[in-house]
Amino acid sequence: MTAALRLEDLSKTFSLGRRLFGPERPGVRAVHPISLEVAPGETLGIVGESGCGKSTLARMLVGLSEPTTGTIEIEGAALDNADPAVFGKRIQYVFQDPISSLNPRKTIRQIMDAPLKLLHGMDRAARAKRISEIFDMVSLREDFLDRYPHEFSGGQAQRIGIARALAAEARILILDEPVSALDVSVQAQVLNLLADLKADLGLTYLFISHDLAVVEAVSDRIAVLYFGSLVELGRAEDVFRAPRHPYTKLLADSAPVVGRPLTAPEAREIELPDPLNPPTGCAFRARCPYATERCAKEVPRLETGGAGQAAACFHPLNGD
Repeated sequence: MTAALRLEDLSKTFSLGRRLFGPERPGVRAVHPISLEVAPGETLGIVGESGCGKSTLARMLVGLSEPTTGTIEIEGAALDNADPAVFGKRIQYVFQDPISSLNPRKTIRQIMDAPLKLLHGMDRAARAKRISEIFDMVSLREDFLDRYPHEFSGGQAQRIGIARALAAEARILILDEPVSALDVSVQAQVLNLLADLKADLGLTYLFISHDLAVVEAVSDRIAVLYFGSLVELGRAEDVFRAPRHPYTKLLADSAPVVGRPLTAPEAREIELPDPLNPPTGCAFRARCPYATERCAKEVPRLETGGAGQAAACFHPLNGD
């Protein structure tokens, strides 16, 4: 089966510009080379601390940021930024802040019209029919179409954002913290909506979130990023129940759980490494209680262990 999404050595380095005097400054590597595949109809959860490269990776996938190296393939076809419309018809972004992601000067009808007109060349009658179908899918009333974004609640605005992504008829949605700005009760409604749309339309999701409980509940597999690198990849039910990478265990132990007292995580340091002065070897070694001399000299590669769970660690947990 052809993968819905395939990444090969995808990376991003941001230039710091030239000094007035002296040698050129080295760039900041936000995402180290990542290779992975996402199956059709799968939900891949992507987790990690702020600054780990989640949003930079997502922006590369939808063409908002040019990769430094590597390739992106959707259903076997390689993509580049030569024609942004190609990206738009195959992969779409649902933003974290639903209100600010909508143009405040345009009505919802105008916002919905744009992808149908620019990407698919539909005439007015066809656009009106398609918008009516999409609004029915996301449980929104058609009288909302002549209102402006500021007139909606966060949950309604997020449904509009999802509807806009569906208008492009993309098969893959990048969901960047899609429920973090919503009340808990509204979060459940939006998550149930996303599950229904996935089942009905055969969509593939990349679900980015800090909320580990939400990611575990909605994902088939989970990818854990640390300092721009993929450090663990496995089935959702395994990654947090039996983590192989010490960083994954640190994340799981740090997540608040009802009825469990908050405790400080077991780590030597709390802060991420300095991106302007990255460490040698394993980037997590300064925080890892299991680090050895080898970890300071070599960069661990992502290797698959038991039950198909991969970790980039010289001393994986669970005795492997």
